Amino acid sequence: MIPKIDPISITTIKEKGVESIVDWFDQHIQSFYTLGWSFLRNQQQMEELFYRSIIKVHKELPRFKSETSFETWATSIFIHTCRELSDGRSLQASEESEQQKDVFKALDQLKGYEKEAMVLTYVKGISKEEAAHLLQVSVEKIKELLFSGIQSLRKEIGDGSHFNGCKEFQKDYIDYLERTLDRSKKIDLEKHIYQCQDCQVDLATFQDVILTMLNLTVRMEDLHVPSGFMENVKDRLAEKEKYRQQKNKIRIRKGLVIAGVFALLIGLDFFTGAFSNLYYTWTEEDQELRAFLQQDLGERLNLEAESNGVKIRIKSAIADDVQTLVFYEIEDTEEDNQYVMDYFDGVFVENVNEIMSHEGYQGYYPPDLESDVNKEEKNVYQGKMSLLPLTSDNGTIKLNITKLQKLIRDSSDRNGFRAYENMEYETGEWNFEIPVTKQPSVEYALDEVTAVEGIPVRFEKLTIAPTATVLQYGINNEQQEKRIDVLNFDNLEVNNKKVKADMYGRSFVETQQDVNWTTFQRHFDPLFGEKPKEVNVQFESIYLTFEDQKTIILDASQEYPQTFEYAGSTISIDKVEVGQPTKVVISDHEIENRAYESFQFHIVGEDEKETSSMEMNSEGVLMDKNGVEYDMNENPFSFEQIEQPRYFITVQSMELHNDNAGEKVIPKRLEIYGYNATKYLDDVVKISLE
Repeated sequence: MIPKIDPISITTIKEKGVESIVDWFDQHIQSFYTLGWSFLRNQQQMEELFYRSIIKVHKELPRFKSETSFETWATSIFIHTCRELSDGRSLQASEESEQQKDVFKALDQLKGYEKEAMVLTYVKGISKEEAAHLLQVSVEKIKELLFSGIQSLRKEIGDGSHFNGCKEFQKDYIDYLERTLDRSKKIDLEKHIYQCQDCQVDLATFQDVILTMLNLTVRMEDLHVPSGFMENVKDRLAEKEKYRQQKNKIRIRKGLVIAGVFALLIGLDFFTGAFSNLYYTWTEEDQELRAFLQQDLGERLNLEAESNGVKIRIKSAIADDVQTLVFYEIEDTEEDNQYVMDYFDGVFVENVNEIMSHEGYQGYYPPDLESDVNKEEKNVYQGKMSLLPLTSDNGTIKLNITKLQKLIRDSSDRNGFRAYENMEYETGEWNFEIPVTKQPSVEYALDEVTAVEGIPVRFEKLTIAPTATVLQYGINNEQQEKRIDVLNFDNLEVNNKKVKADMYGRSFVETQQDVNWTTFQRHFDPLFGEKPKEVNVQFESIYLTFEDQKTIILDASQEYPQTFEYAGSTISIDKVEVGQPTKVVISDHEIENRAYESFQFHIVGEDEKETSSMEMNSEGVLMDKNGVEYDMNENPFSFEQIEQPRYFITVQSMELHNDNAGEKVIPKRLEIYGYNATKYLDDVVKISLE
């Protein structure tokens, strides 16, 4: 176990930088060398292990928090680097005995959690409590992992015998052998073993495996660290620093000058097992990407391209049957500008026809202006972009970028940006080849019908994919007097876990089912690893169209304004003025308790033909669910932040043109088809999948 270090040592390390980290590892060389040898057992890779670990500890040091000990934090990074290098390692240069090789080979066959628990407890020699903290599990879970790991090792290194111990007593084996079992349980176990031959054999072989591990640990503690081992690591670090000083000018985000070992940092490309959760908590700023990486649903890529002083880094790509998410970072290395990608303007997948499905979903994600990094950094923006899903399980996306959208700072905007007006752009050429593996999705058939405002709504399918949770539903609008145009959801609850609906994640699905049903899909936030037993669907609101026809006679010779009653409101025809063009103005400024938000209509001319050319301008009031009004002209705001907004049209101004040049349009009547209205809902539909 690594000796504890005091807070003064931590302060010294932060002040002196990479040299102090090298010295710290040098002081604990035997402990870390033994741990690394459990995974690698190849001298060249061992040097690479220490080299990368030192770089990573140095890079992440500003994020180190005192809630955990420095040795625990450094051990976590060291273990992750072990896992990275152990993929495809060569054991030809290993120096173990044949018995040690057998044990190591057996260890390699264990599952990630099991191996990590075994190595930490029996090789590293730390307590179960410390191992539980590192793996972020309970002490009881550590005992379960040790038990299953010992059983697996027994099968791998044993003589093939079958062990038939009584399961109700097996859970106490480890505590019994470590002499920590409660006295009463100890007596019960010893009485049972005395009478049960199967348990005698089972416990004995169980003990043999533990002794083998401990014997291996003793032998490994005597592992000889080669002469000049750390000097070789130091030389490599010095060489990289020299190269950085010659070739790179690194702009540090916090204004601190950190050693140049960061410049050529080799990213940790693939992690599995329990350490992922702890590791990415410390090292990944993007919370959404961090969640994917912690679940082993993607890998870090860190692909970079630079053009005109703007550097784009593709951090990761997560693909499934729903879509392909690309997480990126854009850094302006010369000025304080922030840029975002717009797939429909300057971004192109060169091989889209070869590897992607055009029938798939491509989501829209507006700029995230509220994340900490995007608010704090003036020259760095982190975002994500949705691409079509892959047609095969693996592929390489050839992404070409020629234009980026610039975020304009605006002090009048409470977000600090003017993201959608008077946009500026940066052009260049950034090309990437992004390797992607499609993650599996699970579909669950649903069979539940409910009524919303008397209109049948049918739930058909639930898809749980890594990037989204997708609810497929149908609406039966065959009745004529009222129909649902838009059904909005607040959240989806699966196994007591709620996920919010994606504001922009709505799509139409073309099916061959009953023509009276229209099918849609609604996207929600991801659910990781959930197997649903019950699904609760929480509605938010519906946007309805009411069929309510009315005809109003228009006569330009009369005086205006004139009023008429419709949908419980008094509507004013302010102007009917024949000319080139003919002008008609309709208004209704009273929005309190108004039944409609807008109505659909057309104007019929004197020749009994619907006006074929009409220009329309409208004015209105934006109001949230609580009745708070928003002036879109005077107060800049983010539309997404308004709670369930409604838009009431108050004025409609029309200019009518005749297709025959020189002829005036003489309006004869206003024909209203129906009106639209939003209704708020709080209904919950429970769907059982059992």
